[in-house]
Amino acid sequence: MGQEARCTVRIGERVGAGKALLETDELVFRGDDGLRLRIALKEMQAVEVRDGELRFESPAGPAVLELGAQAEKWARKILHPKSLLDKLGVKAEMRVLVLGVEDEGFLADLRERTDGVEVGETSYSARPASASGRAGRGLVTGITGGDYDAAFVAIEEPQDLEQLAELKRSIKPNGAVWAVFRKGRKDFNENDVLRGGLDAALVDVKVVRFSDTHTASKFVIRRSDR
Repeated sequence: MGQEARCTVRIGERVGAGKALLETDELVFRGDDGLRLRIALKEMQAVEVRDGELRFESPAGPAVLELGAQAEKWARKILHPKSLLDKLGVKAEMRVLVLGVEDEGFLADLRERTDGVEVGETSYSARPASASGRAGRGLVTGITGGDYDAAFVAIEEPQDLEQLAELKRSIKPNGAVWAVFRKGRKDFNENDVLRGGLDAALVDVKVVRFSDTHTASKFVIRRSDR
């Protein structure tokens, strides 16, 4: 998750109090009186800290966030942002399994970081269609052993949650299963994914913004089961 703070913001001649959010690749401010700011970190220029104020140039004009002691930390995160793979904890020596995650940028970065990337398959046979009309992805097939450091699996429908229990048996005791799911759905959301992890005897420990459209939740094996 990103950083969050209540603060006062000055954008050009406008001033307002509200909530500021520092996400993976953007800063968002939602003022109590309707003042709004959304800016990609790469668009922020001349970032600096003065007396507890985070200052920068934006397309909307000069901006100042009165963050106090948090200002230095926010400036460091803006000037030196972590990559998605850093946030996901992927290291060069890791063996990684990917199931159904079709983000080409993610896959390219993953293959560049580690040679241990494997793309598996899921079985669509004999799986009933969901309420949306889509066939379920089914259970993991052809994946055996317990030596993956991390597994990334696309979770699009309730049936997909059954894969979590299968993947629990495919990772190392200290490994992780990352469930990648679409944001903003009312019929199938983060709470459903978290319940699916619990049903698979997994523990959720982290949530990461995967892309503009998707979120990734990290699940690990309970210590008592390792």
